Amino acid sequence: MSNFLETIQQVEASISQTEEFQQLKGAVEVVRNDDEARTIFTQFRDAQLKLQQMQMQGEELQEEELFYLQKVFQLAEANPKITALFEAEMALSRLIDELNRSLIKPIQSIYEGL
Repeated sequence: MSNFLETIQQVEASISQTEEFQQLKGAVEVVRNDDEARTIFTQFRDAQLKLQQMQMQGEELQEEELFYLQKVFQLAEANPKITALFEAEMALSRLIDELNRSLIKPIQSIYEGL
């Protein structure tokens, strides 16, 4: 178990050294240092969380809520600093997806032939 935990720590350290992680870190700083971008991003994140909560609870969006969400999403997509952050998130997400695929290979091999 000790070796396993050490390996996890090594992976964690390795991820933080990747270009994808560094680009995301930089993109977050750019948004953080721009009042307008930070406000829009915060509204976007809050709206996204609210939408997820409503979906999980099986609630339907009211028309005014839908209009607000669309407006916030459009503002976020129109801001180049936020779109750069989204692109950096996606790049890191692809890296993590690749890591996950590698991690589940031993589990998948157990089920082969079933």
